[in-house]
Amino acid sequence: MAKKSIAIVDYGMGNIHSVERALRYAAPEANVYLANTVALLDKADRVVLPGQGAMRDCMQNLEKSGLKDALLKAAQTKPLLGVCVGEQMLFEQSQEGDAQCLGLFKGQVKRFEGALFSTTPDSEKIPLKVPHMGWSQVKQEKTHPIWDGIPDNSYFYFVHSYYVAPSETDLTVGSTLYGHRFTCAVAKDNIFAAQFHPEKSAEQGLRLYRNFVEWGI
Repeated sequence: MAKKSIAIVDYGMGNIHSVERALRYAAPEANVYLANTVALLDKADRVVLPGQGAMRDCMQNLEKSGLKDALLKAAQTKPLLGVCVGEQMLFEQSQEGDAQCLGLFKGQVKRFEGALFSTTPDSEKIPLKVPHMGWSQVKQEKTHPIWDGIPDNSYFYFVHSYYVAPSETDLTVGSTLYGHRFTCAVAKDNIFAAQFHPEKSAEQGLRLYRNFVEWGI
């Protein structure tokens, strides 16, 4: 049986080497590689879209890399995993720099803001810091093959100031409480994406990557 090939989209943004190491550890039998050309992306069985940094920079780099159209093509049929800003990029628009995103999912990327996230505390609430950084529990809003073997309310590692707000609530498969409950994982058809970093989330993160490799759709 041929090895499954997993391309990590290398467009100059994101913690691609950490993702690569984690995937190789989780699935040593798979062919995991960085894809910085259309040919490398096209030949993959599965695709991982990481992201880190400002949304406008991520989208501009993806455009300049020449990989955007190949990624959109892959997203139509191949299992695709979005990670961190890679999840946000799947939506229509981000408040961060008023950036236009890929538009695969309807909805907006919003910033944590309001009284709970204010730097000026009031008498009733302790302000929360932005970015949201550290370990938080993830509530599994729906069953999904990517959650297999991962207990509900497991802890995952987050680093972000923005979060996705899907227009279609049916997209939400995971949520986290930080000031308010927000969507932290989405899924539809062949796409699964998460705001948290599986590669920084110890055993449960590795299990998620393993599940992605084994995901039969």
